[in-house]
Amino acid sequence: MAKLTQTSCAIDGKDDDRGTRVADKSILRDVAQGAGVSMRTASRVLNDDPKVAAATRLRVQAVMRDLRYTPDSMARSLRAGTDATFGIIVESVADPFFSELAAAVELVAAQTQRSVLIGSTHRDADRERGLIEQMLQRRVAGLLIAPTASDHAWLQASGRTPLVLIDRPAPGLVADLVGIDDEAATARGVRHLAAHGHRRIAYIGDHPEVATSRARLEGFRQTMAALGLTADLVRANCSDPKAAAEATHELLAELPADQAPTAIFSATTRCSLGVVPALHAHRRTDVALVSFGDFAMADALEPGITVIDHSAEAVGRAAADRLTARLAQPDLPIEVTHVPVHLIERGSGELTP
Repeated sequence: MAKLTQTSCAIDGKDDDRGTRVADKSILRDVAQGAGVSMRTASRVLNDDPKVAAATRLRVQAVMRDLRYTPDSMARSLRAGTDATFGIIVESVADPFFSELAAAVELVAAQTQRSVLIGSTHRDADRERGLIEQMLQRRVAGLLIAPTASDHAWLQASGRTPLVLIDRPAPGLVADLVGIDDEAATARGVRHLAAHGHRRIAYIGDHPEVATSRARLEGFRQTMAALGLTADLVRANCSDPKAAAEATHELLAELPADQAPTAIFSATTRCSLGVVPALHAHRRTDVALVSFGDFAMADALEPGITVIDHSAEAVGRAAADRLTARLAQPDLPIEVTHVPVHLIERGSGELTP
């Protein structure tokens, strides 16, 4: 179910119940006079015109705060032909990564007095298209999409609503993308395990139909090949913690000792939430582990879980900033932005065979 988060609401020319003076023409005149600018310049600041000089913008905004001036968001939307809203479409707002990302987008949107409309696809392509169409019908100012469907060519020709892809590309769609370099990040984790003497490294990850999972699996296989190691311990069908726990059990309990892994690379946080309990249940905390993605209490376990940390907050902020920039300058060249990742050593990834 989609969720709408409002930032502010002002509907007439009187004080509201918070003591805030809401927008009307007479108050805009007061703002212009207080800042020593024309009403046209004050209006341009109100409408986020990027051509206004920074010093002038700050002066007008200071007077707005002094006069407790809140713009009428409905009137602004009617003038602009769009709603003052960012639409965000992700796999699930229950996923810790996407909930943190959405929270970061909300903070950026609030800086320009925009609200956020959030929808979850649950990896259903039809649901994704329905959500996108609903948001386009609402005339949202821009879209942030973590794509699910295998073909987004229809969206390329659907209109001029600015959009930014988050976390993964969208087949058939040319658009700005903000995410991480999944192959390079995976290679870093695998090489870390190999540097500590591991040769039997298992991979537990999500279905490769998901673009990020496919890139991570490819990064694993390429790195193993470059290291002269065999990538025969791959379990790339684990979409939830239960499946990841079952894959871990299979690798540890059903393979001969000389074929079992001495290390595991867990390609998603969801997988790690199954792998870690399974290792403890089997009393196999001697098996080295690197998790792609941090999670609560990972640093409190014994040993602590070594992670490839990719900040959802950083991705969300960068994506929202890029969408804001594209709204101001629609002709910006298409850009791919990779947010840096960090390998945090806590003990599990530094175990030796």
